[in-house]
Amino acid sequence: MCLALPALVTELLPDESAKVNLGGVAKTVSLALVSDVAVGDYVIVHVGYALSRIDPDEAARTLALFEEMGQFAPEPAE
Repeated sequence: MCLALPALVTELLPDESAKVNLGGVAKTVSLALVSDVAVGDYVIVHVGYALSRIDPDEAARTLALFEEMGQFAPEPAE
């Protein structure tokens, strides 16, 4: 199973890269697969690559669902 997450673009970098905020964590991702991305856009990120832009409302709904799932996740076994 693959998981792609919405991330907020916070800075455009050289070489088709960008810094994104992914759940409070800053990551550098490739924008090679997506065109016309600007600071403030949300992109779907999988394995270090932005796959597409996403509407901010859809990103918020998706992030809220992930947060809700995390609240109900079982504690890891020790």
